[in-house]
Amino acid sequence: MRSRHQYTVSTVLLALVLVLAGCTQTGLSAAGAATAASHVAPTLALPSTPVPVSTTASAELPASAAPSQSGQVTAAGASAKGTALTHKQSTSVGILAPVVRPFPASNAWNTAVTSEAVDPLSAAIIASIGGATNLHMDFGANWNGGPFGIPYVVVPADQAKVMVSFDYASESDPGPYPIPANAPVEGGDGSTGDRHVIVVQPSTGKLYELYDAHRLADESWHAGSGAVFDLTTGALRPAGWTSADAAGLPILPGLVRYDEVASGVINHAIRFTVATTRKAYVSPARHYASSNTSTSLPPMGTRVRLKASFDISGFPQQARVILQAMKTYGMIVADNGSNWYVSGTPDPRWSDTQLNTLKNVPGSAFDVVTLGPVTSG
Repeated sequence: MRSRHQYTVSTVLLALVLVLAGCTQTGLSAAGAATAASHVAPTLALPSTPVPVSTTASAELPASAAPSQSGQVTAAGASAKGTALTHKQSTSVGILAPVVRPFPASNAWNTAVTSEAVDPLSAAIIASIGGATNLHMDFGANWNGGPFGIPYVVVPADQAKVMVSFDYASESDPGPYPIPANAPVEGGDGSTGDRHVIVVQPSTGKLYELYDAHRLADESWHAGSGAVFDLTTGALRPAGWTSADAAGLPILPGLVRYDEVASGVINHAIRFTVATTRKAYVSPARHYASSNTSTSLPPMGTRVRLKASFDISGFPQQARVILQAMKTYGMIVADNGSNWYVSGTPDPRWSDTQLNTLKNVPGSAFDVVTLGPVTSG
């Protein structure tokens, strides 16, 4: 969903604690991960092998370090970069593990914006995205025969690292990366879309994300770009650098996950895309992906918030939890793609019927919160 010369990443997270208890016929099963609000820290236990498709695992971080992502392999739908079209594909996936949110509470992704002022350019920016265009959940339980969304995999400390080459090497973190042989590619191996690959390594506190990733015959990988996030520091990438996302943001913290929706609370901002962005970015973004300088367009990193007056009481549970997060934490423009497309993880437990009710929410129900300093190209 983006023009590949432009994007950077923010990083954040802290020591991950992976709780594993028991085995199933297909792999490891989760031992009661804490809810998104609790941030309880269990003892560290890492899988000896990458958590594969059809396997469940859970991960948490110490309360002092804010929890991280964990789970099993899943596969997802992809959006073609540089276009407003989404090309969804699905592959057979298992159940995602329940996890608490990535990053410390002070991180931008985890900061509530209920009291933030509306930006003076809000009306113009919302109109450019589409006030009459409705939300679209770019994830769910069934598309072309299976769940779709953005996949990830959790790997152990001894995961073998492989070489990765890049099209945009000057703004990519060099390899090797600990990518397992069964790492899921967004949209599947045959995808012509974004082809994100996301790898979380709790033992090292690292998050690895690739864009346009392709496995090579010698077991190395080639990607458009790649970023490694230090989950213990939350340091942003260098100004102007891309990542696996056009805005230079990490993908993982903005995904809507089934486990948090089932818990009743999403306590972080949500990743979404727009068709046309400005040649500019605002924090926490670090990169732009446009040549258009119109101030009516959103810079990368723009945060929108569902209006407090928008009545969500009539929506079903899954949709209502997502809408409440949009009121409390908002959504962040992370990539070029279809307008108002919201990102999440694939999971067979999603109710597509409930998620589809969100297609009744128009862009005009949102405000742009104060942009802050704008870095223009």
